[in-house]
Amino acid sequence: MAAKDDFGRAGEDRAAHHFESTGYTIVDRNWRCRAGEIDLVALSRDEVVVVEVKTRTSEAFGHPFEALNDAKRSRMWRVAMSWVSEHRDLVQGRRLRFAALGLIGADPATARLELLPDLDVR
Repeated sequence: MAAKDDFGRAGEDRAAHHFESTGYTIVDRNWRCRAGEIDLVALSRDEVVVVEVKTRTSEAFGHPFEALNDAKRSRMWRVAMSWVSEHRDLVQGRRLRFAALGLIGADPATARLELLPDLDVR
């Protein structure tokens, strides 16, 4: 596996730990369909959160959230709707929310963590 992939995976691990430490259960990681991939799906008693994780070693080429352009947000919506259609039992009675978690630093374990808790994807 390439170093970039390892770095991204470590960032997703940290993001999952962040959500778990705030009371969420991670019910899916790297879920794929024809439309794309969801990094994390976190579940609480009353909501389902679709999480996009962005890791960067620095902001030299921009902030991680700058990668969340209109096309990416639209794709997130389409992929999430595919996930919802396959997991209706988990979604029923829960609010669907989108979030982005950015990690900035050379080591994902100690990188600065930033959260966009309510990402508008439509």
